[in-house]
Amino acid sequence: MTHYKATIGLEVHAELKTVTKMFCRCKNDPDEGRPNWNICPVCTAQPGSLPVINKKAVEHVLRVGRAVGATLANFTEWDRKNYFYPDIPKGYQISQYKFPLVSGGELCGVALTRIHLEEDTGTSKHDRGDYSLIDYDRAGVPLMELVTEPVIHDAETAMHFAKELQLTLRYLGASDANMEKGEMRVEANISISQTEEFGTKVEVKNLNSFKSVGDAIAFEFKRHAEVLGRGEKVVQETRGWDENTGKTFSQRKKETAHDYRYFPEPDLPKLMVKEVFGEQYEKLPSLPELPWEKRERLKKEFGFQDSVVELYIVDAALGNFFEGIVKDFRGDKELVKLSSNYISSDVAALKKADTSGGLGKLTTTSFAGTMRLVHEGALSSRGAKDTLAILFAEGGDARATAESGGLIQKSDIGALEGVVKEVIAANEKAAAEYKAGKEASLQFLVGQGMKASKGSANPKVLGELFKKALI
Repeated sequence: MTHYKATIGLEVHAELKTVTKMFCRCKNDPDEGRPNWNICPVCTAQPGSLPVINKKAVEHVLRVGRAVGATLANFTEWDRKNYFYPDIPKGYQISQYKFPLVSGGELCGVALTRIHLEEDTGTSKHDRGDYSLIDYDRAGVPLMELVTEPVIHDAETAMHFAKELQLTLRYLGASDANMEKGEMRVEANISISQTEEFGTKVEVKNLNSFKSVGDAIAFEFKRHAEVLGRGEKVVQETRGWDENTGKTFSQRKKETAHDYRYFPEPDLPKLMVKEVFGEQYEKLPSLPELPWEKRERLKKEFGFQDSVVELYIVDAALGNFFEGIVKDFRGDKELVKLSSNYISSDVAALKKADTSGGLGKLTTTSFAGTMRLVHEGALSSRGAKDTLAILFAEGGDARATAESGGLIQKSDIGALEGVVKEVIAANEKAAAEYKAGKEASLQFLVGQGMKASKGSANPKVLGELFKKALI
């Protein structure tokens, strides 16, 4: 199979974050649990109802286009994409064909063909045995479709692209792009060939996780190679992905643009986009710091390892928390580095274990206070972990919390000298070994001292006292 080359193009649908649906005033609520609740005559295609364009949805797509360096359209129009399926109440979908809002562009090295705007379909429920039900709450939700050029040649690149697109949509505030909720759906067009000419394309749907994207592409590559190896032809079709079996399955013959009988939507006006947005159009390029820009800045400013940088890029809450700490410490590199170590380990672990997935009652002020205590030697690493756990669960002041929990390290020389004498008396062999030049024995003695003081001793002070006592 290694002598075959895969060619992959992706189509990604993302539900946009708007207050209302694409062409009506029904609420756009992905968390609505009541079926057929957010519906009206427009999104259920009642006779005589007319659509009205959601301006915010158009703006979201234009900003995405600007972020990927694409060409924004001045003229655009909507088209009817005709096909019959129960979750399409009108018998057609309002989409864009010849005149998309965005053309070209590139994201993480993958060239884009277009980004256009359309309406989502309803949801079919097939868990009732011998019949199905339709929920139209999702019908009419603004849906962005992004199409890449067929320039991807492996599953890893496809997964990386999908992850970066999800981050981009979140940074722009255009979509939450939660794949588990169906807010972002990936379809892969896959073909293989032994020459530079493309092979027969197969589209795989129902890819609702990044792992599924990679697994489906790998499966199809193997399947195509086996079909061609038998001297047979690959059938151009649409296939679904079954996560349980780890295999694709045939759904239907692949349609072409001709099959959809596109024609301009007569109930919606053609748009001169600059005229619609007026002075705001020139402000659309005003974008936040994008994932790749933030990634480069964190590496350049702080020299973090890739794993730490990616944590702050992917987890917006932790990333923003870190940025807040940087401001609090006003560029003190030592305190910033110390803080990052605790954020990327302890705070990240506390956040992961929390059912809400948030930062609990921990604030940048209480965290910064904890780091200052560590930096000045008042808190050990163990004490800092315990203090942060309490602050995460209960909130409060760092010093007061550490003191009330008995976590402040003791640096009183008089009290610690007694601990040192007890430890030396109980560990004469280790004391003799240190005197003979074995440095590791000192660490053992300090460890015993920490144990004897129940972790309350300052290990640095304890070490100095052991050295003094064993001269």
